[in-house]
Amino acid sequence: MENSSHTFESVWATLDRVGEKLDRVGEKLDRVAEQQAESDRILTEKQAEVARQLIETDRLVKANAVQINGISTNNGAAAEEFFYNALQYGNKKMFGESFDDVFRGEKRKTNKGYEDEYDIMLFNGRAVCIVEVKYKADSSDVIQVLHKERTFRANFPEHRDKKLYLALASMSFHKLTEKACKDNGIAIMKQAGDSVVIHDENLKVF
Repeated sequence: MENSSHTFESVWATLDRVGEKLDRVGEKLDRVAEQQAESDRILTEKQAEVARQLIETDRLVKANAVQINGISTNNGAAAEEFFYNALQYGNKKMFGESFDDVFRGEKRKTNKGYEDEYDIMLFNGRAVCIVEVKYKADSSDVIQVLHKERTFRANFPEHRDKKLYLALASMSFHKLTEKACKDNGIAIMKQAGDSVVIHDENLKVF
């Protein structure tokens, strides 16, 4: 019986030690769980802050885009106003033609599907000049100007028999843009103080 009692005491002692170890393991697991919970909390706060920053960045980008677009629109409108006034109240004799009437902002669309807007147009009994106005011209604008010939013939059949000239007017020209205009027979209109200087050496009739 003594041996049995000793054996039971040993078993209980072993179980107590195991229990203590399990308690320590449990405490460690609790600490790990607390640390993980704290890490999750910090991560959630950082994610929320990043989300707020992204929202604010998106707002600023959109606000800047609206502002830039507004500046671009205002610059374009100012350029168109300048060239219109210079042609309306200045010398209308150009390209060997004396033009009688100046119109601006004309929009037309035909049943053929041609829709276009013409910044400035000059008319007389024999010829028409379409002036595309840009604040700062680049080479892509030359393609836009050339497209006016096609849409104009469709949208203004009453002027189909008149000679057609094309011009690109801008406050600023890149040299390559000027070359593209000359290569395609498009007149170049530039600001010179309060007047307009026209380069039509290579102008052609469309």
